[in-house]
Amino acid sequence: MTDAAANPALPRRLDWDGGVLRLDATPGAAFEIWLDEQPYARLQADASGAAELALPLAPNGRERIHLQLRAGTAQSATVALQFGRAGLARAGTLLPPAPLAVQDQVDVAARAAELQREVAIVVPVYNAPGAVAACLDSVLAQTRGPARLIVIDDASSDAAISPLLARYAGRRGVTLLRNERNLGFTATANRGIEAAGRADVVLLNADTEVAAHWLSGLRRAAWAAADTASATAVSDNAGAFSVPELEQHNPFPNNWTFAQAALAVRQIAGSAYPRLPTGNGFCLYLRREALDAVGLLDAQAFAQGYGEENDWCQRAEAAGWRHVIAGDVLVRHARSQSFGDERRLRLGEAGMAVLRARWPRYEAEVGASLLSPRRRVLDWRVRKAYAAMPPQPRRLYWEQAPDDEAAWRLRRGNEGLLLQMPGAAPQLHERLADAAVATAAAEAGWNASFARLLQTHAIDEIVGALPPAFAAVAALLGVDNAITPPTTPFGDTA
Repeated sequence: MTDAAANPALPRRLDWDGGVLRLDATPGAAFEIWLDEQPYARLQADASGAAELALPLAPNGRERIHLQLRAGTAQSATVALQFGRAGLARAGTLLPPAPLAVQDQVDVAARAAELQREVAIVVPVYNAPGAVAACLDSVLAQTRGPARLIVIDDASSDAAISPLLARYAGRRGVTLLRNERNLGFTATANRGIEAAGRADVVLLNADTEVAAHWLSGLRRAAWAAADTASATAVSDNAGAFSVPELEQHNPFPNNWTFAQAALAVRQIAGSAYPRLPTGNGFCLYLRREALDAVGLLDAQAFAQGYGEENDWCQRAEAAGWRHVIAGDVLVRHARSQSFGDERRLRLGEAGMAVLRARWPRYEAEVGASLLSPRRRVLDWRVRKAYAAMPPQPRRLYWEQAPDDEAAWRLRRGNEGLLLQMPGAAPQLHERLADAAVATAAAEAGWNASFARLLQTHAIDEIVGALPPAFAAVAALLGVDNAITPPTTPFGDTA
């Protein structure tokens, strides 16, 4: 594939067996794998010159993908890999990403009760009034579905906090609490978890901002599998949960707003949720069943935070639970608004010392999970989204045909749901063998197919009067309907 004499920094040989790349390079040489014109992975050859990369999941959701090797300024020729077929192919037309073939979607019929369960959003507050106002305002504006907001002032020393929080007093669904003395982040979070009663809980840092569909996205990720204890959002600035580049602050594309970036991530990420042995308390969804099994956060060992959620997640793992990244939920995070960078680093080091002592394999397991195929695919797809034009909301027209080539259209056909995507002819979304038979089983098949369609294509809003069963499915998944505009659970007055 490459000319070693012309590009000695690049691998000499590449083999593709349909699912695994095997490369022969100079021992110790480092190089990058670029797929469809975006970086995917950085590899380093071992002492024998060998390197390997498994691609069990097509990052672009298609049957083939373009491959190029890069090392510094050296670049190989571009070829195509065909998934499931050995050998290299000629590069062709570059196509935009399609939905991923693997999706961890929530079963709406089986989880209807859980998807309607109240969620308590717990926001511990300590100083930083500007960040707190931005956080709370975004939660009030962007939250849909059964939820309530619990804000706890941990005896802030900034005099501006008290009048700020008073602005939210009396609003329906909002509870304001105050610690008589400073208890620290972890004890304050525990107070919120206990105040939540039997609700699921989202721990949300006061220096974050959320966007449309944030809570429904977290809820779907948390309930897609029976043994999931927690789901953590991704962010522009949240360490290992930063996208597309780990452990970095990731500015949004030039002239993009946060809302546009969040929409782009929602539309492209898919629901192949990466798994890892931990979560991050900047935006962490905790299922009530897991809280019952594992208990509260350890406020004695992690009084000021920085490790308390990692310890809880390890305890949950030991009890048979697991944790996922809700890759389609982007939350903006300022970081260190309450403590500052220097103190945050000290607290982080102290917390890590406790984690190492309690969970000796923690760091190695987290490191391995950050290089998993699903995590690499997530980061790659966000890079692709950020390299494109700003997205538009996906409005799905039901039984209508607007004069707009960019519209998404859906109607029922004799064999199943007919979906027309922008610029394409109508296609059968899913064949339903008994679609023409009016039975309970047939209706369940229609509903399940509709739920898969909404999740697969990340539909934002539906235009048209849906059949009642479809409307119920859309409501459970948090998809807005233009005829009945969504309402926030937080009213003007209690």
